[in-house]
Amino acid sequence: MRVAHVVVAVPARDEEELLGPCLDSVVAAVARLRSVRPDVGATVVVALDRCVDGSARAADRPGVESVAVDLGAVGPARRAAVEVGLDRALAAGATTAGTWLAGTDADCVVPEGWLLRQLALADDGADLVVGTVVPDDLVDPRVLRAWRARHALHEGHRHVHGANLGVRADAYLAVGGFPPLPVHEDVALVEAVRATGRRWVATDRARVRTSARTTSRVDGGFASYLAALADPDPTRVAVP
Repeated sequence: MRVAHVVVAVPARDEEELLGPCLDSVVAAVARLRSVRPDVGATVVVALDRCVDGSARAADRPGVESVAVDLGAVGPARRAAVEVGLDRALAAGATTAGTWLAGTDADCVVPEGWLLRQLALADDGADLVVGTVVPDDLVDPRVLRAWRARHALHEGHRHVHGANLGVRADAYLAVGGFPPLPVHEDVALVEAVRATGRRWVATDRARVRTSARTTSRVDGGFASYLAALADPDPTRVAVP
């Protein structure tokens, strides 16, 4: 079914410095989508999870809705943003089969054609699109070499990142949505949708840039992964 509405869900936890550029890129991606597909509605929702900094001010801009939540974990926060956005889409007359749920993270920047790429695949029959991410301004040569050794970025790649993910709403709801996990809720969702036999695509044609910081908001997140790449025993590092 052709997509009629897009929801972009962004979880945030004290991201006042990076949330602004993230939302600038998301709004630009929405504008680019609407310039080509003016028939598609769009809702952008930021879930401000226990933020005590200026993240709320950074999220206060036209075209973006923010919701304050007290969850303390990225999985539930991502789920909360999706729920608000999906409610808005259905209230506007969209169906779950015609609603696309795109997700990124507050420390990321998406390319202008990000949503266009996901919707092209969705309109071609995909119910799940798994994209790639690249660390932005990664300067430690040890970490850069280790990261490159573990990431073959191409069509059909094997990586899963909540920072570059899209799923049809009916497929999302059929598996119960993002599970309430502190980390790896993205992997769990992707595995659940794949297990249903729905069509999915892994693409490298709309890479998302993510922060190269090594101090993580949560244990086991992408920043923790980058920090672990400096480990003298690289065999202990799992590839996300």
